[in-house]
Amino acid sequence: VEEEAVRNMAAFSAWFWNERFWLPHNVTWADLADTAPGVEYPKAGHLLAALPLALGIFAVRILFERFIASPSAQRLHIYPGVARRAQPNTVLEKVFTSITKNPDSRHLDGLSKQLDWEVRKVQRWFRHRRNQDKPSTHTKFCESMWRFTFYLCIFIYGLQFLWQSPWMWDTRRCWHGYPYQVMTPGLYCYYSTELAFYWSLVFSQFTDIKRKDFFIMFIHHLATVSLISFSYVNNMVRIGSLVMCIHDASDFLLEAAKLANYAKYQRLCDFLFIVFSVVFFITRLVIYPLWVLNSTMFESWAIVGPYPSWWLFNFLLLVLQVLHIIWSYLIARIAVKALLRGKVCKDVRSDVESSSEEEADALKASHGARGENGTNGHCTAARPRTH
Repeated sequence: VEEEAVRNMAAFSAWFWNERFWLPHNVTWADLADTAPGVEYPKAGHLLAALPLALGIFAVRILFERFIASPSAQRLHIYPGVARRAQPNTVLEKVFTSITKNPDSRHLDGLSKQLDWEVRKVQRWFRHRRNQDKPSTHTKFCESMWRFTFYLCIFIYGLQFLWQSPWMWDTRRCWHGYPYQVMTPGLYCYYSTELAFYWSLVFSQFTDIKRKDFFIMFIHHLATVSLISFSYVNNMVRIGSLVMCIHDASDFLLEAAKLANYAKYQRLCDFLFIVFSVVFFITRLVIYPLWVLNSTMFESWAIVGPYPSWWLFNFLLLVLQVLHIIWSYLIARIAVKALLRGKVCKDVRSDVESSSEEEADALKASHGARGENGTNGHCTAARPRTH
C-alpha cells in the first residue's frame, strides 16, 4: 500500500510539474537549476518560507495592535467598548440563533404574548443580544491601523525597489532573457513578504471582525496567494512585482479613510476616500491595462511566445481586470453620493452590524442622524484588492 501511495504521489507530481505546461518550449526545470555561484532562479520550494514568515507577521500584528494601535485609538478618545449583555432567556435565545436576529412585528407580538413581556422589552433584548457579537469601534480602528501601516510600508518598499529596476521604465525588460532571469534578494524579499502577508490574512480572518463577505474574502485571499505563487514558480516575478505595486498604491488610502471615519473626522475621511477613488481608478483602469496587460499579452507574445501557463496567467490577469471594473463601479457610486450629500455613505462591504445600536443612538442625539455604521455616519468602501 505504501509503495502504491508513493507511486501515485510521484505520478501526480510529474503531472503537476509538467515542464510543457509551466515553461516555454525547449526549456526544462534542469535548465533553471543554479548554474553558477550567485545565480539563483525562483524555485517552488522557496515558497515554503512564506508560511513561518506569515506566522511571524501575525505575531507582529498582535503586538502592534496591543502596544501601538490601541494606545493611539485611546488618544483619539476611541475606547474599548463593553457591550451590555442580554439577560439569559432560553426562548429568545432559540429564536435568535435559529430563526431571526431581527424579528418583525409578527414575531415580536408572538414573543411578547408568550413571555408576557412588553414588545419594547423584547425589542431591547434582541438589541442587547445583537450588540454582544458586535466589535467595538476600538477593535475596528486597531485592525485598520495595522493594515494601513503594512500597506504603506510595503508600497514604499516596492516603489523604491522598482524605481531602481529597469523593467519599471521599460516593461519589455520583463521578458528579455525569460525565463533565465536571476532572482535578486530585493525582489525575493518583496515577493515573500507580500505572500506571507496574505497567508497571515488567511489565518487571521477567523479572528478578525466578521463581515458579510467573509467567504468571498477568504476565497479572495486564497486566490491572491495562488496567483502570487503561480507567478513565482514560472519566474514571471518581474511583471508580478509591477502588479503588486499597482494594487498597493490605493490600499493604504482606503485604510486611512477608515481610520479617519472611526476617529469621527468626517471631512478628512471624505477627502481621503475621494483621493482613494481617484488613485484606484487611475491605477486599476488606466495603468494596469495599458502598462501590465499590454506587456503580458503583447510584448511577451512577441519576445517569448505563448505557452500553456502563459495563457493561464493572462486569463487570471484579465479576470482581475473584470473585478477592477466591478469594484470601480461600486466605488464610483459611493463617491458620487459623497459629493452630492457632502459625506461618504454606507459601506458596500460593511461590518456585520459593525457597532452597537446604543452607540448609534447616542451619536444621533449629539450629532444628528447618522449612517448605519454607527460611528460618524459614513463608511468607506470595501477594500477591493486582489493580485
